Amino acid sequence: MKAMRIWFVSSLGLALSMIFDWNYGFLAVLIPAFVLNLEKGFGLPFIVMLVFSIIFGSAEATIILELFQAHPLLLTGAVAIFMLIKCIAMMHQITYLFGFMGIFIGSMVFNYASYDYFDITDFNINMWIIALISVFNYLLAHWLFPDPKGTEPVPEEDPFAAKTEAEKIAQVAMGWIVAMSLFFVFQTMDLIDSLPVLVSVVIMLSPLSLQGGIGVGKVRVIGTALGCIMGLILHVMLGKWINNPLLFWLGFTILMGVISLLFNKGMIPSAIGFSATSAFSVPLTTAFIPGQQDATFSILYRFSSIFVGVVVLVMVMTIAHQSINKFIIGPKQKRAARKLGDNKPA
Repeated sequence: MKAMRIWFVSSLGLALSMIFDWNYGFLAVLIPAFVLNLEKGFGLPFIVMLVFSIIFGSAEATIILELFQAHPLLLTGAVAIFMLIKCIAMMHQITYLFGFMGIFIGSMVFNYASYDYFDITDFNINMWIIALISVFNYLLAHWLFPDPKGTEPVPEEDPFAAKTEAEKIAQVAMGWIVAMSLFFVFQTMDLIDSLPVLVSVVIMLSPLSLQGGIGVGKVRVIGTALGCIMGLILHVMLGKWINNPLLFWLGFTILMGVISLLFNKGMIPSAIGFSATSAFSVPLTTAFIPGQQDATFSILYRFSSIFVGVVVLVMVMTIAHQSINKFIIGPKQKRAARKLGDNKPA
């Protein structure tokens, strides 16, 4: 039923974004799909935490901008503290979602607020409305496509419980370095048309390690390729009728059903499916608007830009990984070995 629920919320999310003309309609597709992909069973507290994290994170980032945007050095310091707190929160299972969504939303706010076209009030209002409606879509999907009776959710183990202090510090450092690198890049370069790239590379922060980041990067590239192919198929399939909103929505729904099949195949296919959902929905709800422009260029541009972004981010993570091992993990291991040697009986 997981695949059916994700297919339903994706189709419903696109329909709502088209009806209400949301500027960030792709979030109406991605937010409930993100929750349904991660959950092990019906988890209302999980999506409530997600909504709280989105609202709190966007409000927090907006306040920081309002206070310090006129003072670049103070803004940089405030953003550094903000990102550090969120990375630390990701080290605990109960606050992981709060930390990750804080980085995700905060990165969009901090990195795009410097552009004149970006209306932060419009962004926040759209974000909050979509987050709240996502709760309704989530509940409706579970009501229409319930789990079979007798199905028990699989208990989750805390993945951070067995990590040493040095490993946790290294992962926090990795996430913080990458998040701040993105901040500096967006403050110094004109990347006004790179929101899909930002969304893709920030998602790679979720493992907070080099190995995990490379794995997520591969999944993002494969999933993005699949999503872009689906977008091109939709464009070719509809042809001159691509500008008809009803046919556009029906075509999206049919092809989204094909992508949704991946969500029943295991963890890696599910991750590829979510990446494909992102690649399929974002160009069709942002860069392309029925009746206004051609989708072919935006879809090809999206795939190439995400591929470059993923490769560059993996290079940054590799450099950060080597530096962390040299300056953080190495000295701590030496001190631990020295302490162990001192404690041995003569």
